[in-house]
Amino acid sequence: AFTDPMSFSGRVYPTYLVQQLGSSPEEFFSNVFFTYSHDRAIESVAAGIADGAAVDSLVLEYLLKRKPDLRDRIKIIQRSPAFGVPPVVVPPDMPPRQVALLREALLTMHENAQGQAILADLGIDRFVTVTDEVYDGVRKLVRETTLQ
Repeated sequence: AFTDPMSFSGRVYPTYLVQQLGSSPEEFFSNVFFTYSHDRAIESVAAGIADGAAVDSLVLEYLLKRKPDLRDRIKIIQRSPAFGVPPVVVPPDMPPRQVALLREALLTMHENAQGQAILADLGIDRFVTVTDEVYDGVRKLVRETTLQ
């Protein structure tokens, strides 16, 4: 089960791994389908609909926290190297003041109790500013992967 045609963790990375074995997902697996969400991909494995799925670790940890019984119905067989966490994006025409306020709220929410509670519920320690280079590994794999 792939999560989404545009998902790095849910499609590009597993496709890259299969291509490193000299195959394609369509040749390697007996059936390939999209669930269009990481949690549905996890649930499809747990329910026996899919034999495997590649999912974002943040989503997996969040779901396991909410539904601990899933641990008994899935098995993690590999973890990818660390890649940059998906960024927070805004529309290009968002007013600069609104962008600044949103950025400030996200970057400081770990400093107060309410923000800490929200972050803890999501399994996130804090938001940080990163440079674009953090996504170089993702870009490299995307360039090396052929998607059909």
